[in-house]
Amino acid sequence: MSNERNWAGNLTYRAATLAHPTSVDEVRALLAQGGPVRVLGSRHCFNDIADTDGTLIALDRLPRVFEVSEERDAVRVSAGLRYGDIAPLLEAEGLALANLASLPHISIAGAVATGTHGSGDAIGSLASAVRAITILTAAGEIRRLRRGDDGFDGAVVSLGTLGVVLDVTLDVEPTYQVSQFVFEHPSWDAVLADFDEVTSIGTSVSLFSTWERTDFVDQIWVKQRQPEAREAARESLFERLGAEPATAKRHPILGVDPVACTEQLGVAAPWFERLTHFKLEYTPSAGAELQSEYLVPRADAVAAIQAVRMLAGQIAPLLLVNEIRTVRADDLWLSSSHGTDAVGIHFTWKPEEEAVRALLPTIEAALPETARPHWGKVFTLDPAEVRSRYPRWDDFAALAAAYDPERRLVNPYLQRLGL
Repeated sequence: MSNERNWAGNLTYRAATLAHPTSVDEVRALLAQGGPVRVLGSRHCFNDIADTDGTLIALDRLPRVFEVSEERDAVRVSAGLRYGDIAPLLEAEGLALANLASLPHISIAGAVATGTHGSGDAIGSLASAVRAITILTAAGEIRRLRRGDDGFDGAVVSLGTLGVVLDVTLDVEPTYQVSQFVFEHPSWDAVLADFDEVTSIGTSVSLFSTWERTDFVDQIWVKQRQPEAREAARESLFERLGAEPATAKRHPILGVDPVACTEQLGVAAPWFERLTHFKLEYTPSAGAELQSEYLVPRADAVAAIQAVRMLAGQIAPLLLVNEIRTVRADDLWLSSSHGTDAVGIHFTWKPEEEAVRALLPTIEAALPETARPHWGKVFTLDPAEVRSRYPRWDDFAALAAAYDPERRLVNPYLQRLGL
């Protein structure tokens, strides 16, 4: 195979074969060949979760599926589509998703399988919107699970262990508009003293910091569904925090041209043009970067942020930006917000992997013992410790073994986790 790399360029896939099947029959034929196999989405994972030394199956050329339910409360989509692909199709139907991640470039199956999320106190991860999933097992059997079925809560955030996800059915709702506002330089002490109020002031709230300064937050981005405007409350809160509204469009990374970012300054637009930080037609974030993220229960959030703040001197030289977001609890077994409202502490690093990996154990030791690393990003936490932070881990392992008894989908990443 040619030197195929992930989105960040920090990983070269080891696969002997990279296949782009154009039908389910072709996928089944690839599986029938035997040997190790993994599935590739938009290549946005920063670790080897999707890697294999066997066959790597990309979903990007499978037939497109986009079917709105008769009740108009769900849509079935092919797993290899990106959120940015289906968003305008939903909008044309007068429909919307409840949330999106910070960038629309990620595939639906890949984002769901790794527990990827957007932001919002009252909004769950992208996986929490899944109401049904169709899986082609390594043995060539098609299995469809619906919300409420035995094993469904383990099959959604699956780390790619169950088979090839063919399609996903997502909850949808009537379309809505969102406005986006940016506030600069609120006091960290004041933010942490009123953390719950800060994160509840919008539908979605993100706190950005380079940790070059520890006395104030660089930026807070507030996304607000319309017509639920809360201008007076928002202005009052940020005045109390010592913040000023941004007078021009901003990029999360200080000094970077914001042309790739979705529009700000309170201008309303359809949901998919504001819920993401970045536009589909641009390279998101910095492009050349690494990412890590740890999600902690809401009750541990302030302590976790303070721990990061204390390490600012070590973090800042390697950091492009740190983003803090909130996620509603769910029941999905391997979701990082399983059983608890969570707060994500996300690091976008300079592309200096050796130095980042050397620093991560210090960060992981400083965070509360409840912190769960994002499955698709760089972390060094001991696998036994990771497993211990998921109360349904043993149930998940049993489900994975039942779907893939020959363990053909198990790669080094999963072996390290004990699968």
